[in-house]
Amino acid sequence: MSHQESLRIQTRPRALHLITDKVAEIVSSAGIRTGVCTVFIRHTSASLLLSENADPAVGRDLERFMQHIAPDGSPEFEHDAEGPDDMAAHIRTVLAGSSLTIPVSAGRLLLGTWQGIYVWEHRTVAHEREVVVTVVG
Repeated sequence: MSHQESLRIQTRPRALHLITDKVAEIVSSAGIRTGVCTVFIRHTSASLLLSENADPAVGRDLERFMQHIAPDGSPEFEHDAEGPDDMAAHIRTVLAGSSLTIPVSAGRLLLGTWQGIYVWEHRTVAHEREVVVTVVG
């Protein structure tokens, strides 16, 4: 048995967007008691992240870290068709990832106490992002 839905997430520039509740609603409505939930983002300049959900400093620290690894406008980057943040956003996505797999038990996501599911926007302007949630059991 499987169930699939898409979410549209309106992002803010270079920000984390908590989507745990939206994904949990899809899992609950799927009627699957035991299985897995796969979350996939259909973009190359935004990521999915399973991270600390209590302290917003974690997101700020992650962003500062990425600024060191993949700085906007680096002369090392050739790909800049959409601006100085273009290649940096792609590198950030490769490093952070575009999918998550989370166990489902008793019809609920089996997340740890402090774990949250985030869309991480890597571009310096807002975007609408599509996230596909598939529940299989």
